[in-house]
Amino acid sequence: MELDFGPAVRDFRDEVRQWLADHLVGEFAEHRGVGGPTDGAAWEIRLAWDRELSAGGWLGVGWPREYGGRGLGLLEEIVFEYEYARVNAPYRATVNALDLLGPMLLAMGSEAQKKRFLPQILAVEELWGQGFSEPGAGSDLASVRTRAERDGDEWVVSGQKVWTSFGIHADWLYVLTRTDPQSARHKGLSLLLVPTDQPGVEIRPIRNLAGQDEFAEVFLSDARTGADMVVGEVGQGWRTAMATLGIERGTTLLPQQLTFEREAEALIDLARERGALDDPMLRRRIVDAWISVRIMRTTNLRTIAELTAGRTPGAQATTAKLYASTRHQQLGQLATELAGPAGQIVGEDYGLDTRQRSFLLSLAETIYGGSSEIQRNIIGEQVLGLPKEPRP
Repeated sequence: MELDFGPAVRDFRDEVRQWLADHLVGEFAEHRGVGGPTDGAAWEIRLAWDRELSAGGWLGVGWPREYGGRGLGLLEEIVFEYEYARVNAPYRATVNALDLLGPMLLAMGSEAQKKRFLPQILAVEELWGQGFSEPGAGSDLASVRTRAERDGDEWVVSGQKVWTSFGIHADWLYVLTRTDPQSARHKGLSLLLVPTDQPGVEIRPIRNLAGQDEFAEVFLSDARTGADMVVGEVGQGWRTAMATLGIERGTTLLPQQLTFEREAEALIDLARERGALDDPMLRRRIVDAWISVRIMRTTNLRTIAELTAGRTPGAQATTAKLYASTRHQQLGQLATELAGPAGQIVGEDYGLDTRQRSFLLSLAETIYGGSSEIQRNIIGEQVLGLPKEPRP
């Protein structure tokens, strides 16, 4: 895939390409494409790569200069992300803070919070985990039960969080809590920044199907944080959380789509090797997979066009996540079938090849960032105008 974003950013694009060519070498080049939203592989190498990016000034391209960023525009951010994905650079270890928390603080944080945390994020000196989902509040995030009570100059936080990406590495958590015990659903929530290095925080890794432990569950038992660690207003945490999820769903699909295109091309190569293109039924499924990644490309380009024009993305932004996650699972399933017995045999110590890891990790894509069931409800109710699903 090759995109030209126009003459206004060609010099910037060339600068990005040259820097990546000069620095994505050696051990970093050996780990091209390693990692992902649910893949904690080669963590230390990815962390070192993030520090290399930081030294070159490539983290926070669009963040204001006073917080350590470059102060460039949205188009430059998109160009950087595209070029980064195009060379298949390692998945950034600090993505949670860079893509989610940082933009949220820029939009809704206090000036003191911005000065305290944003430079540390860009310097790769503090890592963050997201404390949203709970055992009884995953896709239905409004059912959050973790509570926070004010005690003088501090908040005291108790509860349990789960599916915290890269939580075992986190120095801080941004935690959705219920600060009004009499409230229900969307009201009375607040988003707090909580340090993990204290007696009241226990983080346990969760091992996934690929044998990795990038997810974690977090137990908060009278954990403490400062009274000034509320992002936004007290009691308005739902609005803050939705802004964060909007960032997550709106800005991460272009690099993901390029990865899917590579997998589709590898699938076609595998089909040629196995003679599968001679089977009309398999050939139809392969062509369907090829078409699906082109549809993702078109959808993402429409979203980019609306973002760069200063408009809120339309219905395609709502459907993109649902389509991409379900079609990626189908792509992985087909690749596993084409590989035959080799697709089911693992290496020593449960060693997985790239194809196997991608397929197993894709099974979580219809859950994280909003489950497919919730996405369909949103599309039905907010896009198509259908009646809301009745609640028990």
